[in-house]
Amino acid sequence: MRVSSVSHVRDAQSPTARVRRARRIFRELGELYPGARCELNFADPLQLLVATVLSAQCTDQRVNQVTPQVFARYPDACAYAGADRAELEQMIMSTGFFRNKASSLIGLGHALCERFDGTVPATLEELTTLPGVGRKTANVVLGDAFGLAGITVDTHVGRVARRLGWSTATDPEKVEADIASLFPPADWTPLSHRLIFHGRRTCHARRPACGACPIARLCPAYGEGETDPVKAATLLTYERAPRPAPRAGQGQ
Repeated sequence: MRVSSVSHVRDAQSPTARVRRARRIFRELGELYPGARCELNFADPLQLLVATVLSAQCTDQRVNQVTPQVFARYPDACAYAGADRAELEQMIMSTGFFRNKASSLIGLGHALCERFDGTVPATLEELTTLPGVGRKTANVVLGDAFGLAGITVDTHVGRVARRLGWSTATDPEKVEADIASLFPPADWTPLSHRLIFHGRRTCHARRPACGACPIARLCPAYGEGETDPVKAATLLTYERAPRPAPRAGQGQ
């Protein structure tokens, strides 16, 4: 990476230049991660809602190990409402914070049955009234269960967005608004997936693999991590898998 290339990125501060660079990055991340998607396994909106609640402070891989048993035991919202707390806590214990998560699942079961006839609502405003459901969880459900526009600002999206110069905020809602100003709503969900994939695989929190990053020439934060290509390549995590086959119930 030449210094002149990095300087050019840092100097490109006009609104038009920022939008053009952001959308170029979006396209290139799509080429880098053609299979970028929600990595939680689910077959319907309720399953995704539950899986996303369980994913707080937990890896998607761990959640996917737990949810088959949970989904089988609790097939609908009212089943969660009537769940035995001790049994539910035992089933989800390995995801961490299991007592709080059990409270959220039982509470959202009650809320769905009492206020939404047992059906997961498809609006941000309604979703965020459910116990344990904030904007991040709501946007995951909107984007991946309902096919509606939503920007999921988790730790990966926030970190990558700041490194790319798309936002200086640390508050997730402000980061969401900053990203939304750069992209049309149709791009929001796929963009979220691409940023999450990039954050998990390349642009790590402590030691980003700058020297192995295909969008390094477009990144103002180039140099924060390992710039030697060989050393950086050893930092890459997760296999860049091809696009997966459609999953049951998702219609993809």
